[in-house]
Amino acid sequence: MGRLFGTDGVRGLANRDVTAEVALDASVAAAHVLATRGAFAGHRPRAVVGRDPRASGEFLSAAVSAGLASAGVDVDDVGVLPTPAVAYLTAARGVDLGVVLSASHNPMPDNGIKFLARGGQKLDDDVEAAIEARMGEAWDRPTGADVGRIRIDNGQAGREYVDHLVTTVGTRLEGLRIVVDCANGAASEVGPAALRDAGADVVVINASPDGRNINEACGSTHPEQLQAAVVAAHADLGVALDGDADRCLAVDAQGVLVDGDQIMGVLAVALHERGALPHGTLVTTVMSNLGLRIAMRAAGIATVETGVGDRYVLEAMRAGGYGLGGEQSGHIILAAHATTGDGLLTALQLAARVVETGRPLADLAAIVRRLPQILVNVPGVDRARTDDPVLVDAVAHAEKSLGDSGRVLLRPSGTEPLVRVMVEAGTQDEAERIAHELADVVRTRLAL
Repeated sequence: MGRLFGTDGVRGLANRDVTAEVALDASVAAAHVLATRGAFAGHRPRAVVGRDPRASGEFLSAAVSAGLASAGVDVDDVGVLPTPAVAYLTAARGVDLGVVLSASHNPMPDNGIKFLARGGQKLDDDVEAAIEARMGEAWDRPTGADVGRIRIDNGQAGREYVDHLVTTVGTRLEGLRIVVDCANGAASEVGPAALRDAGADVVVINASPDGRNINEACGSTHPEQLQAAVVAAHADLGVALDGDADRCLAVDAQGVLVDGDQIMGVLAVALHERGALPHGTLVTTVMSNLGLRIAMRAAGIATVETGVGDRYVLEAMRAGGYGLGGEQSGHIILAAHATTGDGLLTALQLAARVVETGRPLADLAAIVRRLPQILVNVPGVDRARTDDPVLVDAVAHAEKSLGDSGRVLLRPSGTEPLVRVMVEAGTQDEAERIAHELADVVRTRLAL
């Protein structure tokens, strides 16, 4: 696999890249690293372990629990729960470590391992590097009463999480009909429960996980079923989660998709009106549509841009003390209530805004006028030479012609000999023309 930890923990093909041995060794190493750094000082360590419903999660979570217990860590095995639920429980229960077995929106054959520090925060890069460096090393194993114990949760953890979500909503959702697509994933039980407990009339689709059907033609990566279901049910809106429910996209009453940029725009304005948007700022990635920035500027809200990935959004939020950030994909972080992206939390806050304003979702989402956007992948090029003078001049010329009504972004792939050319413009034709012109320059100037 090369380097084991990526930008979102360990992820790969289950039982080939992400094996039981890897899960066990990484868990033992995590316990050692945290102990060495004083995280367990003065008390018996404890962890929360949860997973999404992939079949491979059964043996991987067993391996993680075994590794932690063998290193003297007591384990609360909370079973199938969303990633943000495990993050919440790690903080709320005051435990030393959280572990999630999930590959999020990836296809069923994949799986992953994500470690969370005390408080439910993602581990820092240096801690992950230290864990990887210590995997497989010889160690002095605890014996007798010093080994960890594993407690299987009886459903209390899910109830704790649902109760927490409902307390974040200041407005009851009575009178609102919502269709929820659970992606046959980790929120198949707690998702509908949270929306119902908040008062909504809930129609549920894709909430029958069998270990193999997670994310399969459903959820946030395939919203077509949800779009049809919202119209058929005469619902006010629909929400689409992904396999571990850390993302949420929405659908308005006409079946039109509302993406993460639009959801962030709606929530940012809501918080700003209440004086609850720290520093009047929204954190986005460079891939958010320019229309979001334009809308925020008009609403008196500043924006901060980061690289692509929720890790970078979180880092910027912590560094600047910001309260709201996210990605176009629907991975949205509300720092007042969560330490990571939470699709159910997002869904509840969005639905509450519809009730509070008495306005349909389509009307609220219209604040963000998405500019036409095109992304062209140029393979077979030297991704390290995007500073080529001719290419830089071509980009500058394109940006000048677009003015304030568009933008250009070149993104070298992190793993392949490929450069992505993204252009936004006032019209689709203009975006396509400029993107293909720049792609030709990339192809010519950066050829291998």
